Amino acid sequence: MATELELKYGCNPNQKPARVFMRQGELPVTVRNGRPGYINLLDALNSWQLVRELKTATGLPSAASFKHVSPAGAAVGLPLDETLRKIYFTGDGELSPLACAYARARGADRMSSFGDWIALSDPCDLATAKLIQHEVSDGIIAPGYDDDALEVLKSKRKGGYNVVEIDPAYTPAPIEHKDVFGITFEQGRNELVIDRALLGNIVTRNQEIPEEAVIDLMISLITLKYTQSNSVCYVKGGQAIGIGAGQQSRIHCTRLAGNKADIWWLRQHPKTLALPFREDLGRANRDNAIDVYLSEQSEDVLGEGVWQQTFTVRPEPLTAEEKREWLSKLDGVSLGSDAFFPFGDNIERARRSGVRYVAQPGGSIRDDQVIETCNQYQMAMCFTGIRLFHH
Repeated sequence: MATELELKYGCNPNQKPARVFMRQGELPVTVRNGRPGYINLLDALNSWQLVRELKTATGLPSAASFKHVSPAGAAVGLPLDETLRKIYFTGDGELSPLACAYARARGADRMSSFGDWIALSDPCDLATAKLIQHEVSDGIIAPGYDDDALEVLKSKRKGGYNVVEIDPAYTPAPIEHKDVFGITFEQGRNELVIDRALLGNIVTRNQEIPEEAVIDLMISLITLKYTQSNSVCYVKGGQAIGIGAGQQSRIHCTRLAGNKADIWWLRQHPKTLALPFREDLGRANRDNAIDVYLSEQSEDVLGEGVWQQTFTVRPEPLTAEEKREWLSKLDGVSLGSDAFFPFGDNIERARRSGVRYVAQPGGSIRDDQVIETCNQYQMAMCFTGIRLFHH
């Protein structure tokens, strides 16, 4: 391992010179292939912390898909049913638990994950590498790589795919620093442990949070710990299905993440699953077409000339009424927030996307209003007492 790593440039090509280095000791990362850049390594180090904590909290292999220092997806390695395998483009091959975690993290918001940075909690195996092989991605960080998996990854991007290995035993210093405008900021690292004990203060009439929702709430809070604030995270079945990051208004976070959760669910509608794509259409173009098909402007993809480039026959539109009917079936979703909800409108919007369980710090002067809104929908909400801002 080296004490520093020279980078091509910083956030932008005009920002030179650029490097990462250790003031003391050696870097805990080794570049196994490619030449990662400044933003790549920011994504790598943030995403590694996320998946490491998910693995510790749940005991399951974990994966994350990062873009611009926030997760587009995060998940644990639960099995996939046939529908999820289809919408995540996994094919029919055997999937390891780690591969399932990656498929879930990459597949929840495929538009945002395009060109992502991948993090794995466990050494990358061949099954996971084969899934990564067919996706557009900038790079990966993991605590190790099986030999056959590494060969597959090295073949991506004409041999230039970024593969970074991190020492899983590395422990950073308890005090961290950041320079802004020539001024150094110093703070204690956020070493908060997120576990089920954090979910014990249930403040609603409904006091029941089933085990699967406890796991989902932990996933949401750990994801938020590494998401640019303000942020909220919708989780179902061991994976984030909607993340709203970096918004100035919390209701905008809730709407943004809720819209992503809705798209994830609408991708599973029988009409969406049956879209007659041309066989020569690539995955990215399929994702784009599905996104337009499910949008309010679905006529754009159905217009003359456009659909002929995408489908073998003109697909039948998914009507607004059909969307509403399908979305009404989404339920059992868990929602985490990195700071308190100031108004009940966040709960109203969350319930429209199937949210049944909520974890948030509490502490608003309108907590009673937010609790009462939850009670109206028989939702269970706990106050963690902990804010999770990340900048």
